[in-house]
Amino acid sequence: MVLAAIPSPSRGVVHLGPVPLRAYALMIIIGIVVAVVVTGRRLRARGMDPAIAGEIAYWAVPFGIVGARIYHVLSTPDAYFGDNGHVADVVKIWNGGLGIWGAIAGGALGAWFAARRLGISLSLFADAAAPGIILAQAIGRWGNWFNQELYGKPTTLPWAVRIDPAHRADPGVATYQPTFLYEFLWNLVVAGILLFVDRRHRLGRGRLFALYVALYTFGRLWIEMLRIDTADEILGLRVNIWTSAIVCIGAVVALLVVRRPVDPDVSPEEQRALGLVQERSRRRPADVGVEPDAAARTTADDIDKATRAEATRAEATRAEATRAEATRAEATRAEATRAEDTRAEDTRAAAGEQPVTGAETGAGAVPSGRAQAEGPPAP
Repeated sequence: MVLAAIPSPSRGVVHLGPVPLRAYALMIIIGIVVAVVVTGRRLRARGMDPAIAGEIAYWAVPFGIVGARIYHVLSTPDAYFGDNGHVADVVKIWNGGLGIWGAIAGGALGAWFAARRLGISLSLFADAAAPGIILAQAIGRWGNWFNQELYGKPTTLPWAVRIDPAHRADPGVATYQPTFLYEFLWNLVVAGILLFVDRRHRLGRGRLFALYVALYTFGRLWIEMLRIDTADEILGLRVNIWTSAIVCIGAVVALLVVRRPVDPDVSPEEQRALGLVQERSRRRPADVGVEPDAAARTTADDIDKATRAEATRAEATRAEATRAEATRAEATRAEATRAEDTRAEDTRAAAGEQPVTGAETGAGAVPSGRAQAEGPPAP
């Protein structure tokens, strides 16, 4: 007897007029937006333009969707090419069926292509994107809940998911393991671990992405063992289990073997110096009764006045610096003149000359302004 269960949505699509809004697609879009925002913030912390996240997503997302669909179709071909399959369903991604392995492979190919065009390091971008990617996967799993798909074995646990008769694997069983929920929670745990490791123990370039792959595939192993949806098997195990195990081992090896430079974060001051942070002007609220256009003009005038005042202060500072430099130059010349007079005085003293005093100036003074040394008059 089931005392409690997670209800499933009665439908996974809402029509906005003639336009169908499908929850599965909406979850994917929200996940992509979250991934781009998180990746942009992490790129900026590494001294890179956050807009790069959107530019790479422009290529990575379509490649990832195509790769995810190709993997799903190849791993479950009977649903499309079998006796009861429909080839036209291959393009109907809104009905579900996106393999994460194909998404990662296709997305990585698109990201590699975009990174080459932008001239940036793919491994650096991958490290920045890893937490955002796993968060996007967590959000995307709720699309499976709306579609009532990819659930696990029958169960009577209080957190079981209740499936409608049209979507049940066994018509006589209503509740199943909520594998979408398990993967959602596991992905959140992985995101937390990645952020903690990146903050406390910064890994070399590319290794954080390897850690993401290793952690995700480790959790996917036991979650995959609970699922009962149709899938091809190899040696009695689902293809996804073999894929998870192989990819997990490869990621662990890469994490242990790869040694790359560490990319430390840059400070907020350095971010501003690099032009990565746009300072927002402080705007006072418009006065009551003032039209919006007038308030906007007032704000613009205030900004212009502040800019002119800043330019005036800068010009005054430059003028003051110029005057100070001229004063220092004049003092230096005066000091040089005094030093030259002192050296000349010492030279004449060594030659036996006497300096001319005020009493000696007159008829007997020599033209040079100096008195001759005392001695007998000429005969």
